[in-house]
Amino acid sequence: MKTIILLTIATVSVLAAADRTITGTITDSMCGKSHAAMKMGSDAECTKACVKAGAKYVLSDGTKTWALSDQKGPEAFAGKRVTVTGAVDEKNGVLQVTKIEVAK
Repeated sequence: MKTIILLTIATVSVLAAADRTITGTITDSMCGKSHAAMKMGSDAECTKACVKAGAKYVLSDGTKTWALSDQKGPEAFAGKRVTVTGAVDEKNGVLQVTKIEVAK
């Protein structure tokens, strides 16, 4: 029962948050903002390989890294600078993705 209440509170908190737009690079939770140490080719190739190995897609704005709720859509943008729109869970650093597009 306690778990259900906590999940309900967390869901309401996320839904109540206004959407934000954050610009950054789609990368992975293993490498973060730099893929240099991996020496696997392009940032996009490294990001996809790391996700295939178990890492998660994230958005790095150069200062902060945001976990992404959507783990399928970001694949098309791996290694690219994008603008992601969605509700932000500041406490957990999660961006509830509603839209991803190439940054202008």
